[in-house]
Amino acid sequence: MIQPFVLSLFLYFPEDKSEYGPAAITFLIFMIGAILTMRFIIKISKREAMRAKELEEKLMSEQHSQGNSEH
Repeated sequence: MIQPFVLSLFLYFPEDKSEYGPAAITFLIFMIGAILTMRFIIKISKREAMRAKELEEKLMSEQHSQGNSEH
């Protein structure tokens, strides 16, 4: 019995369909912003992964060269 009441607080279907316009525009703006932000995060993540891999290779080569010089 309480569930339909709670759902009715969040659901709103306007009789005038012109009220959907601003909501759709706002949705599109935020969706485009979310997509651009996600692409930016992925780009930075790939760049950081490349830097980490280069650093790892550098450290491994230094460690390997030190190991050879000791023997």
